[in-house]
Amino acid sequence: MKQLLCTLLVLCGIGTASAQEKKKDPPPPLPKTTETLKYGDHERQVIDFWKAPSDKPTPLFLFIHGGGWRGGDKSGVGAARIKAFHDAGISVAAINYRYVQNGVEMKVEPPVKAPLGDAARALQTIRSKAAEWNIDKSKIGASGGSAGACTSLWLAFHDDMADPNSKDPIARESTRLYCAAVDGAQVTLDPKPLREWIPNYTYGAHAFGLAKLEDVIEKRESLLPWIKEYSPMEHVSKDDPPICLVYGGPAPVKGDKPADATHSGIMGLMLMEKMKEAGVDGILICTGKPHEKYKNATDFLIDRLKK
Repeated sequence: MKQLLCTLLVLCGIGTASAQEKKKDPPPPLPKTTETLKYGDHERQVIDFWKAPSDKPTPLFLFIHGGGWRGGDKSGVGAARIKAFHDAGISVAAINYRYVQNGVEMKVEPPVKAPLGDAARALQTIRSKAAEWNIDKSKIGASGGSAGACTSLWLAFHDDMADPNSKDPIARESTRLYCAAVDGAQVTLDPKPLREWIPNYTYGAHAFGLAKLEDVIEKRESLLPWIKEYSPMEHVSKDDPPICLVYGGPAPVKGDKPADATHSGIMGLMLMEKMKEAGVDGILICTGKPHEKYKNATDFLIDRLKK
């Protein structure tokens, strides 16, 4: 009798608790149009590309993975996210880059120059493929989480690193973005404002090949040229593209000691203050402070890239 009742419930669309709570399977991986295209000699300097069907050049979403610049992979972009962009007529590229430990091994100074410089070169390489890949190279928006978010912001704010006089055609391509929307971004590598806004902040020393943030504080004066060059917030100016900052956790408050200081929305407050002073278009979304139009970074990017 019990089995008959369960069967009837399922047939009527009511189902059991376990059936109701069963999550949908994620979409299968989408075939890559181009896989592991090399943009440098290192094994991690590679790009994957998913072409959106279109008769005219499409905007492009660039995914830069997180992992503290010490781990992570381009596969983190996920099939569901790729499909969302394709459904909107936007192509997708995802990159790997050298980690900071690779930078140390290769004597790159500071080590963070390896992942950030790689992202710029990858972006230039993607632009050089515009005709072949049917993309509009003037409409590229970037996103990532944590370190990938910091890298995306660095590209968004940094003056163009293109070298118009280079003999290398890829180096002549622009490194500027049309927009960026990021998750849990670090916005500066400068320990001074970080500790003023977030007293329990400890992240970032490895960017300079050091063990802990106190080492950066001690050597801050000598490190300032590097801090200024590789901190996104240092490059904010009125000609920068629209930015969306997404953070988890409660509404941020300056001076709090959040459980996850490394990805705290307080950094979003820091950057929004600087952007407002410069007149840069930007929004801040936190779990405790949702936005009326955009639920996440993908929503923002699709909206902006399709305009």
